[in-house]
Amino acid sequence: MGNFFKNAFNDMKESARAQHEVDKANLAAVKAESKAQWEEAKAMGKPETRKAMMQAERDKQIAEANERKTAAEARIRAAKGEK
Repeated sequence: MGNFFKNAFNDMKESARAQHEVDKANLAAVKAESKAQWEEAKAMGKPETRKAMMQAERDKQIAEANERKTAAEARIRAAKGEK
């Protein structure tokens, strides 16, 4: 019975150490994300950065719209029986 408790407590200790490592990794990730958000917010204060970011977003939206249009045209041709 003594070995059972000894093994159980050792398992709990190992689990606590592993969880601590997970917590440290999560904290580091949150800190990095927070710093990235701060740097992005600072960059948005510069007009040229904001304009470049907005243009990139518009380009992405145009590309997505063109893909949807192409897919819709393919569906129309398929519905009409064309190739």
